[in-house]
Amino acid sequence: MSARIRMPAVAGLFYPEDKDELTDLITSLLNKNKVNRKFKDIVGIVAPHAGYVYSGNSAATAYNVLKQNSDFETVIIISPSHTEYFKGSTIFDGDAYRTPLGDVPINRELAEVIVENGEFVSFGNLGHKQEHALEVHLPFLQMIKDEFDIVPIVIGDQSLKYVQDLSNAISELIDDKTIIIASSDLSHFYSKEKADKIDNIIVDRINNFEYPELFDDLANEKCFACGGGGIVALMETADIIGINKAAVLSHTDSGDVTQDKSSVVGYLSAVIYGEEDESEKL
Repeated sequence: MSARIRMPAVAGLFYPEDKDELTDLITSLLNKNKVNRKFKDIVGIVAPHAGYVYSGNSAATAYNVLKQNSDFETVIIISPSHTEYFKGSTIFDGDAYRTPLGDVPINRELAEVIVENGEFVSFGNLGHKQEHALEVHLPFLQMIKDEFDIVPIVIGDQSLKYVQDLSNAISELIDDKTIIIASSDLSHFYSKEKADKIDNIIVDRINNFEYPELFDDLANEKCFACGGGGIVALMETADIIGINKAAVLSHTDSGDVTQDKSSVVGYLSAVIYGEEDESEKL
């Protein structure tokens, strides 16, 4: 039986299609966005998913932190669905995701456990066919880690019962060889001044590890994050296993690149962790 591969959907759009160009770009982004803090017991990161030219600096900050703790073997990626609505969450029912840097295998065994644990988690292609928010993280991972596999999860409906179902399902199998990536951008198309006010609500909620309050703020439209359900699922998973520290690493917006402050999209990267190594601070 031939392998079932999810082919690149946004190569050449959100990031370079050419392997060498892509490698050079990510190398440059990682080199420009070093982090002078070292974190232990990392459960996961939050990273943005726009085109690399816009959100790549913020994303690279998170991946530099992950690079410090690169002994993970499996990455659970939680992405919102931008193009298809469905209830619950889906895990791609195939063998691998492909990027210009090669194929990333899917950890089918772990995926089956998550589906078994989750009442609203199933295998399928819904949310995966054209979704960029999951795909754009793979080249960064491929640049910081030679061998790893993934569990690619897309959330359709980010209502509380579906988010909590996912975090409960994942928390039963998280260990030091498994990390989570929550894929999310922030507010869209406000002025920079207004966007900062709205997005800083999320920044503060993450820094204070206030994920129930974050979900309420999102539900009540006090702030916006297209992958907010994934952020909450990551934080709740960490809390369930006894880890409850978070740090926002980078907060930027598209206006930093375009110089247009009248209408921006916000980006954030963060780490969820157990302890910070104070001796490693520069």
